[in-house]
Amino acid sequence: MIQIGVLMPQNFRLLSVAAILDVFDTVNGFYRKDELETPFNISLITADDKNYNFSEHPCISLQKATDLDLILIPSFATNDIKECISANKSYISWLNKQHHTGAEIATFCTGAFLLAASGLLDGKAATTHVDACPAFSTAFPQVHLKADKTVTQDGKLFTSGGATSTFHLLLHLLQIHCGKDMAVKVAKVFAIDMDRVNQLYFSTFQPIRHHNDDLVASAQEKIESNYQDVATIEEMIKDIPSSRRNIVRRFKQVIGITPIEYLQQTRIEAAKKLLEQTAQQMTEVIYNSGYNDPKAFRKVFRKSVGMTPTQYRDKFQAR
Repeated sequence: MIQIGVLMPQNFRLLSVAAILDVFDTVNGFYRKDELETPFNISLITADDKNYNFSEHPCISLQKATDLDLILIPSFATNDIKECISANKSYISWLNKQHHTGAEIATFCTGAFLLAASGLLDGKAATTHVDACPAFSTAFPQVHLKADKTVTQDGKLFTSGGATSTFHLLLHLLQIHCGKDMAVKVAKVFAIDMDRVNQLYFSTFQPIRHHNDDLVASAQEKIESNYQDVATIEEMIKDIPSSRRNIVRRFKQVIGITPIEYLQQTRIEAAKKLLEQTAQQMTEVIYNSGYNDPKAFRKVFRKSVGMTPTQYRDKFQAR
């Protein structure tokens, strides 16, 4: 029997924990129905000795949680990742110890931040919620972040993207431990499209606003106000009293990307909204989002979003 430990970090998202438990309980139910030994024994791992009454599974303290085969880290909600990692720091050395004794570790959505803080993801591939990727790459540059991926596996370490990507990682783990037939059976029960491997089209450009650099804020405002009308960054920042080199340096330091990348993402986000909310012809969408070259637009759009503009409209336009 596979011993599973589900971590209960501070500020965990109940939906994430519920999805994990529901899937593994469903698999155990299938085995019981066929009068077979259930494959999974599930425990909730706590750092504060708290008992969670919403689950039939026992709560075990970190000190008593040993000999686990698979550790699952659900997502947690926070506006301050550093603060949340600090609040859950007691798990970090425990994760290292468990992994070094052979346990697999899987993270869901923002749970990847806690695993990355342990150092176990250094030099390895990982993903997380697509909108959390900029913060993740800044905090953990030594991790090979795959922002477009729904699921990653690097040895015995697994990560998934945001929200419903949880189910794709769970199916991946079921395929490893129970076989493909069981993974397909569970996919049908939960109505999961097994072939989704890309999550970029769920992203939303959310630039950093709360900073104290007036020069960078001025550059942001000029880009966002003029993205349709000018062709170069030089045109946009010509009235800002600073050299181009200084603006680019400070912009990347504060925002995490260059002004030209900021312009590109602003334009692509504008195009996505036009594709979602209007019936404009594709040539109008291209022009109104600041592009003159359809070929260049389609190339940039596909690279940023993971699908063509037409595919994006078909998927997300309100009918």
